[in-house]
Amino acid sequence: MIQSTFTRRDFLVKSALGTAALLTAPYFTVNVRGAGTDKPIRIAVEFNSHAVPAYVAIEKGFYKEEGLSYTTYASYVTGVSLAAGLTRGDVDVAYICLIPAINAYANAGVPIKVLCGTHLYGYGLAVNPEKIQSIEDLEKPGIRIGTLREGTATDTLMHRVMEQHDLNKQTILSKVRRMNPPKSIFALRTGQLDAVFLPDHWLTMTERDGFSVKLTARDVWPNMIGSVLLAREELIQANPDIANKLVKATKKATVWMNENPAASAELAARYLSFEGRNTPLADVLEKESELTVSSASIARSMKNLEYINSIDTEQFQHTIDNAVRLGNIKKPFSADMMLDLQFLRQV
Repeated sequence: MIQSTFTRRDFLVKSALGTAALLTAPYFTVNVRGAGTDKPIRIAVEFNSHAVPAYVAIEKGFYKEEGLSYTTYASYVTGVSLAAGLTRGDVDVAYICLIPAINAYANAGVPIKVLCGTHLYGYGLAVNPEKIQSIEDLEKPGIRIGTLREGTATDTLMHRVMEQHDLNKQTILSKVRRMNPPKSIFALRTGQLDAVFLPDHWLTMTERDGFSVKLTARDVWPNMIGSVLLAREELIQANPDIANKLVKATKKATVWMNENPAASAELAARYLSFEGRNTPLADVLEKESELTVSSASIARSMKNLEYINSIDTEQFQHTIDNAVRLGNIKKPFSADMMLDLQFLRQV
C-alpha cells in the first residue's frame, strides 16, 4: 500500500507554480503605459465586484490623469489563476485577494509588495432556504456544499464559519465540492448544491436562482482584508513613479465610487455582464440575457464590501498567521516583508 504524503500546503505550492489554480475565478488584464516608458504595465484583476476600483479607474480616466495611458484588456477563461500569472511573470500589478497573494509570496517566493488595500470583506455563504435555516444545518446528512479550492479566501472563510459555529470539520469537509464560481452557479441552478461559499458578485448572483445570502465575511471576521493592490518588486524598484501613480489612481477611484455608489454599480454591471460572455458560464446558459448582471444586483454585492485603501497591519499579520494555522503556508513571516506603503502615505 502506497501512503501519500501530499499535504494541503503541497497542493498550494503547486497551485502557485501554475500546475493548478490557486485563484480559480477568471480575470482580465489591463495594459497601461507609464509616461516615458515603451513597455506596457500588465495589470490583472479578478472577475468580480472586488475589481470595481479598477473598472472605475478605467472609465473615469484616473489612470490617464496619472500619466498611465490605457491601451487594452483581454479576458481569461477559468483555469489560469491570477496568483499563477504573478508566479510565471505574466502580471506586473494586480488587484487581488490578499489570501492567495500571501500563498504565492510564501509558497512560491513570488517577489511582490502590497501597495494599498482595495476593500474589506467580499465573501459569503449562500444557501437553499428550503433546506438550510441555520448554519448548523450544514452538518445535516445529504447537504451538498460548494466552494473554491483550498487556500482561497472562500475556503478560509468556510473554516472560520466552522470554527465560530463549532461545526464538525470532518463532517463538513466530506461534503465539500471544489469548483470555480461559474461552475458553482451552474451546479446550484441544476440542483447539485445546497450551500455555497463564494466571492461577491457571484454570491449575490445566487439570489436569482432562489438562494439567499446566509452570512458574509463581515459577520464572522471583523475587519477582514479582502483585496489589495500589489506589484512585483522589480517594477517598484525600477519605476517607483509608476507605483506611486497606480496608488493615486486607485485612491481616486475609491473616493469616487464611495461618493457615487449607484453610478459605480451601473458601471461595474456593464463590465461584469460583458466579461461574463467569456466565462465558462456562457457555455451552460440557454439565454444570453442570463449573462446580464443587473446594477441592482451589483449594488447589493458592493454593500457586502467596504472599499478602503488603508491597511491594518495587525489584521494583515493575523491573516498570515491564520494561513499558517490552516496549513496553507509552512511558516509565519512578518507582514512588513510583504508591505510597501510608502506611496499610500503620500496620497
